[in-house]
Amino acid sequence: MNDGSSAARVAGELRAWIRERPAGAKLPSTRILAGEYQVGPVTVQSALQLLVADGLVETRPGVGTFIAATRQARPVDVSWQTTALGWSDVFDVEGSGVRTHAPDVIGLHTGYPSPSLLPGALLRSAVQKVSRDPEILMSAAPASGLPQLRAWFARDLDGQRTGGSGIDESDVIVTSGGQSALSASLRALAAPGEAIIVESPTYWGAMAAAKAHGLRMIPIARTKDGIDPADLDAALAAHGSRVFYAQPTYANPTGDVWSPHVRAEVMQVLAARKAFLVEDDWARDLYYDAEPLPPIAAADENGHVVYIRSLTKSLSPAIRVAGLVARGPALRRIRSSRWVSELFVPPFTQQVAVDVLAHPGWNRHRAALRRELRTRRDELRAQLTRAVPEVEVTQVPRGGLSLWVRLPRGHHAAEVAERALTLGLAISPGSEWFPTEPYDQFIRMSFAATPHTRYVEAANILAEVLR
Repeated sequence: MNDGSSAARVAGELRAWIRERPAGAKLPSTRILAGEYQVGPVTVQSALQLLVADGLVETRPGVGTFIAATRQARPVDVSWQTTALGWSDVFDVEGSGVRTHAPDVIGLHTGYPSPSLLPGALLRSAVQKVSRDPEILMSAAPASGLPQLRAWFARDLDGQRTGGSGIDESDVIVTSGGQSALSASLRALAAPGEAIIVESPTYWGAMAAAKAHGLRMIPIARTKDGIDPADLDAALAAHGSRVFYAQPTYANPTGDVWSPHVRAEVMQVLAARKAFLVEDDWARDLYYDAEPLPPIAAADENGHVVYIRSLTKSLSPAIRVAGLVARGPALRRIRSSRWVSELFVPPFTQQVAVDVLAHPGWNRHRAALRRELRTRRDELRAQLTRAVPEVEVTQVPRGGLSLWVRLPRGHHAAEVAERALTLGLAISPGSEWFPTEPYDQFIRMSFAATPHTRYVEAANILAEVLR
């Protein structure tokens, strides 16, 4: 058993001990607890730190550790806020993908990979190295990001370009993950009350950012090739919009990939309408069949594409970094817009990312990640086919982290998700992913956070819910 799980076990035992004793009671010494629970003193100290964090005990240097007094919560009347705040059009529904459930729940709702899929050894080595640099620990970062990390994002995109002027670090802003880049882009490129064009269904976080900025979302339907460029042209013209948000590669939640001819025709529409595409390339590292097509930004010569390249899913949710690439006045506006919510990304976070990306093990990690994601995709599909043949996986994704599943007629996604959770399975109802009227016959099942050994149980639960 590792130290972390041992500390959690000891903390659990002590919680039971604390419940039976009054506030102010003194806990046994570290030496006595170590002997009683057959662990080392360091593990005992780690357990006590967990209890301090929970507010259950307090330490008094030189005296000991004592049960903390229970604070009586006073009733709080916040009803006045309803009148003070008034009407709101803010997207205030928490997406199922960011909710936290009990550890024993099978989590097919979240879009974050489990720690076992991430480069733990590379991260630990980088953190130890960077933590020894006092300048990194004590300094602010340049507003647009560390030059080394900006240069990495520039090279990553420039290496996929087929012509035109190159990308360099002056075209890049480092942000705290893709969501931050997306929010800053929408604030900069569209004014409150204006319309933006989005795919339907689309990423939940993009809808939240648009709503928070007071933007109207105009949906265009997905097709087998991605979208119909004629629909985009018509929507831009009809609504006077100049911004189109899309995920052309492994779209969340459907897994769709735009075909080459759609990519080319979309660029023509953008040029003709003098419009911007905010290209969210969130899953560039998460392919597991053929390597993905180059980003649309790689073919952009005149600054129509604002490109967002996130590393959160392949590196670590704890090291949230993304690169935003833009050119011209749009870049300057985005840079100014971003300062509203974040002045800079901590240099410690950025330098850890730089060290991991420069390590020879990074590419080996990405290859291993892709193999494991493919195994999980295939196993979840197989178990759904076995236990719930009446559901339909609309397409076999070639990248990303989830399956988009159509329910049989007569079943509603929100009700299915609610019932599944009572039986220990968390899934994401498809209604959350539609910008206008929800189509309540889909669920998203992510295979990123839960090992494939639990997919049999997950499929069986879904089968029971649909009976």
